Amino acid sequence: MKIPRILIAAASSGSGKTVTSCGIMEALKQQGIRLVSGKCGPDYIDPMFHREVLKIDAQNLDLFFYDKEHLRKIFIQHCKNAQMAVLEGVMGFYDGMGIDTDKGSSYDVAKALETPVVLVVSCKGSALSVVALLKGLIEFRKDSNIQGFLLNRVSEMLYPRMKQMIEAQLKQEGYDIPVIGYIPEDPAFALESRHLGLVTPDGVTHLETKIKRAGEILGKTIDWETFFRIANGAPKLSEEEGMENIVPAEREIPIAVARDEAFCFYYKDNLELLKSLGCKLIPFSPLKDRALPTGVKGLILGGGYPEEYARQLSENKTMLESVHDAITNGMPCHAECGGFLYLQEQLENREGESYGLVGIFKGKAFPKGRLVRFGYVNLTAEKDGAFLRKGEQIRGHEFHYWDTEENGEDVYAKKPDGKRSWHCIHMKENLFAGFPHIAYGSNRRFAERFVECAVQYKEKRKKDVK
Repeated sequence: MKIPRILIAAASSGSGKTVTSCGIMEALKQQGIRLVSGKCGPDYIDPMFHREVLKIDAQNLDLFFYDKEHLRKIFIQHCKNAQMAVLEGVMGFYDGMGIDTDKGSSYDVAKALETPVVLVVSCKGSALSVVALLKGLIEFRKDSNIQGFLLNRVSEMLYPRMKQMIEAQLKQEGYDIPVIGYIPEDPAFALESRHLGLVTPDGVTHLETKIKRAGEILGKTIDWETFFRIANGAPKLSEEEGMENIVPAEREIPIAVARDEAFCFYYKDNLELLKSLGCKLIPFSPLKDRALPTGVKGLILGGGYPEEYARQLSENKTMLESVHDAITNGMPCHAECGGFLYLQEQLENREGESYGLVGIFKGKAFPKGRLVRFGYVNLTAEKDGAFLRKGEQIRGHEFHYWDTEENGEDVYAKKPDGKRSWHCIHMKENLFAGFPHIAYGSNRRFAERFVECAVQYKEKRKKDVK
């Protein structure tokens, strides 16, 4: 399976790789190329940006959640109907899960997926020193697969001289790697904070206009012949690696999935796994719909920004009652982070105003003004739950500025380096709810048991009707 692909990386965060990646994807779209995107690591924001603003199917690529073989399988499935894949790196190129490891880094993902790398390098206030930085990045790992450079914050007038100097100096060091273009200083490449308002219609329209302009600029400042040569040079991947089991057509279990401005964080591979197990995913809006979709047998409440919409969520009384009744009547439910906040009795916004929500959990969720817990976690069940049995593990990631009065005690969370641990998550019969975002594929039985519970709920409801 031939998948032309390229990974956009940088020496550090703040170098411009996100806006450059988006501008490149927009420029490729303007050339009529059918794309998919990837994001190294567990971040939800950039994939959501790709989907909502660029209208490009996005996939997280994470080597903590999954091993190399599983990641390749996910990636091949993701690229099946695309002409090219553009992957966006995370942090610095070699920065991994800890300060002393490249595991899970952009480099690690590029190596696992045999993807050529183009480095974005900020040249503001630098000249010859840029060469020392690039030489160090090339040599740090002999299999870095760095095949090109994009110079950021460089003027049209300076670019030819910088390109000639960098290429000549690197060639003297034994590296014949081309500079393939530049990113000028322009308002189109100055993105505001992407933390809030991304999926609101006005916000998307504004960003679409800005990224369209970025794409038009890069359409003129990148050497596309060399770009395509690098992307097309990626080796073929085996189609057999990406094969999935065929789901029997008669097995279709309707599952409600919260999707709106308040609930927008989902890993694509989680949803795809549910589909492969026979689920029909039905989106609904806790903000705007009056009740859960009719006939659903399971409920997924993902992450997002419910704290920003606390008043609107609290005013939708019929939806609150519908969700409360479904869970208390035994419908299987997985609620993570923002979804967990939604199930609280009270949610306090950043202005200190409290609003009543679903009320499955007594007490209040409240802002802490800082990151509460952050990063990857290994999760081990401390008791038997509906989806996770005692002693079983699943992997996840936490990133939240809100906390609750009772985060749960049913699962033991431990950082990969073993230096920090805590208890979290409520496993109550049909419910699994807490702050960690879960990677279903790291323990497939979690998803399988969720679906089994949905099937049993379906049968129970049928029996009740009779």
